[in-house]
This record gives sequence, structure tokens and C-alpha cells, in this order.
Amino acid sequence: MNIRWKFGVLSSAFVVAAAIGGCGSPATQGGASTSAEGTTSGAGDKILIATQSPLSGASSSLGDAIKSGAEYALHLKKEEFKKLGFDLDLYPQDDQADPKIGVSNAEMLISNPDVLGVIGHLNSGVAIAASVKYEEGRLVMVSPANTAVKLTEEGKQTVHRIVARDDAQGPKAAIYAKKALGVKRVFIIHDKTAYGQGLTGEVKAQFEKDGVEIVGYEGITVGEKDYNAVVNQVMAKTPDMIYFGGHYPEGGILVKQARQKNFTGIFMGGDGLDSSDMVKIAGPAAQDVVFTSISGDVTQSEEGKKWAEEYKKSTNKPLETLSVYGYDSMNLLLDGLKNAIAENGGKKPTREQVLGAVHKTKDFTGQFTKVTFDEKGDNQSADVFVFTYDKDKSVYVGKIE
Repeated sequence: MNIRWKFGVLSSAFVVAAAIGGCGSPATQGGASTSAEGTTSGAGDKILIATQSPLSGASSSLGDAIKSGAEYALHLKKEEFKKLGFDLDLYPQDDQADPKIGVSNAEMLISNPDVLGVIGHLNSGVAIAASVKYEEGRLVMVSPANTAVKLTEEGKQTVHRIVARDDAQGPKAAIYAKKALGVKRVFIIHDKTAYGQGLTGEVKAQFEKDGVEIVGYEGITVGEKDYNAVVNQVMAKTPDMIYFGGHYPEGGILVKQARQKNFTGIFMGGDGLDSSDMVKIAGPAAQDVVFTSISGDVTQSEEGKKWAEEYKKSTNKPLETLSVYGYDSMNLLLDGLKNAIAENGGKKPTREQVLGAVHKTKDFTGQFTKVTFDEKGDNQSADVFVFTYDKDKSVYVGKIE
């Protein structure tokens, strides 16, 4: 299937052959001197920054990208904090994309006084559940990936994110589908998660507003391998697009089974489809799959290309779009931490002081993102981007204005 884009495609390979290793110790795959219990070997005052993301299971490639990007940023700042008198280390946690495990991990984190911040999560449902505990412990969270509107609408002071919300990504995706792709009839499928339902709800509302006919709206179950029942419904309705709200493990299977039944229309989704593993799962069916993302392409600038090469060389990890967002989230949190230390007279700050410093972030310039938090913890400068899959890689199309 060939899509006639209405603006030029800027090619950018995001998939790099994965190698073994990382910039952390083998024991934790995290901070260089952090043990499984989060202790350090240095003589300075100890500070731990946690990550929470799926490091095992179907979504682990994106979860590891968040951890690896955050770890790389922390690794580059360790010496700076050592000069201030602090042993700074990563404390990575595997939330397994499961809200219950995310909450259990959060309880453990807030019980450890050395943990002063969290980078995470990947899944909005996990973040919403775990944020209740972060709020209890006054532990600041900076998310590189969560898009659910509910996360920052519940009035919690500890939650922050550097990416766009579903109520920005969803409408922009629907408008792009109609104007740029010429979609008139769409079948919407979600994965029944907070992320999938939240995103498709916003997409559905915008399609209805713009007069695009919605011929079906169905949910599938995460983890299943046969989605032919819903694909049969799609084929009976003859839409020119399937829009999927969910992640790449299910999206890859869904588009593969749809193509096997000769669906020739457009397959589109959100940032959950943004993974190098999408092609591994879908095979040739990934060709021309379109997705919007709250993450852009760092390699569109010469500076970004240089950063990407240094990242891959240092971490021996493939570059995912969330790698740089994990990196930017960590740098933002560490910037707040450094300010909190200064405001506390050079002494180790309290969680409340770190939270206050992070919340006041204004005009922070990361490797890719610019961040100014509003009162809810949302980034006023967040954007939405479009990509498509071409052969074995994702290709950057552009930013949706």
C-alpha cells in the first residue's frame, strides 16, 4: 500500500542493530555503583533517582529505552554531583506494565529516604495508580511518555510530564487523517487500557466533529494472539482506515492479521506503535503504518545526530524515540535537584524541596524538548509528530501544527 503524503517525507532511520550491554553495572543494568537494594559504594551523601518502566514482558523495548536514556543522562552528571558531595545513582524498577506492580514498587521507593525522584512510567494506567503513592511520599515524578489526561487532572502536585496529552495528540491525529490522508470512513479499535481508551476517545470525538464516519468502535484484550474476530468486523464494514489505540505488541498482530484478510486501507495509531519491535512483530505488514507520536526525531539536526551516535556508542542500545525523552526527563529532574541543593545551602535537600524546584521548571531546554510546567504539571511546549514505517524502519514525516 502506498500513501500519498501531502507534505515531504524526511527520512530518518530509528532502528539500529541492538548490542549487548549498557553504561551501568551488570548487577543492576542501572547506575554504575548501585546495588539491587539501591546502596552505593561511594563516600559521599547518597541520592537515588528511580526509573519505573517495563523492563520485561511485551513492552520492554520501550520501557528499556526510557531507562537507558535516563541512565545515560545520569551517568554524564555523576561527576558534577560528586563535586557537590553527593553519590548520585540510578535505581531502576521493572513495573512490568502492571498497575499493581507499579504501586508496589512506588511503595518501596517512598520508603527509601535516599530516593528523591522518579522517571516514569511508560503506561498511563500504571502511572495513574502509582502516582497515588508518590503523592503520599511527596516524591516527584517526571514522565517521558504518559499521555492520559487523567494523570494531571486529579490535582496531584507530584506528577509532571514533558510530553503532550491525549487531548492534544488525539485531535491532531484525527485532523491529520482527514486532511492529509483523505480518510472518510474509520473503524476504531482500542486495547481497553487507560492509554488506549483515552487516546481513541479523543480521536473519536474529533472525527465526529469533522464529519468522518465511524463505522465501528471495539476493544481487544492485551496479550492475545488472535484478533481475527474484530478483523472480520472491520472487513464487513469496509472502512478506509483502522485507527488503533494501544501498543505495538497488539498493533503488530492486528495489522498483520488485517493484511492477511486483504485489508488495503490505512492502519494508523498513536505513540504506542512507536517501537523498533513493531516491524519484528508485523513483518511486511508494518509497511506504511502511520503513527502520531509525542516524541520527535532527534536526528533531524546535526547536533541531534551527534548526540544519537554518542548515545548508541556509550550504551550499546538501539535508539528509540523514547530514549531521548528519558534522557531529557532525567536532565530536567537533575536540574531541579541541583537547584534544590543550592537553595538548601549545599546540603542534601528534602523531597519537598526537590518537588518544588522541579515544579518551577520554566524554559528548560533539553536535547530535544523544551519544557515549562503549568500548575498541573503539564508541559506548555509539548508537540505532536507524525511517522510512518518504511521497510524495516520508522520514517519521520513532520510536526503537526
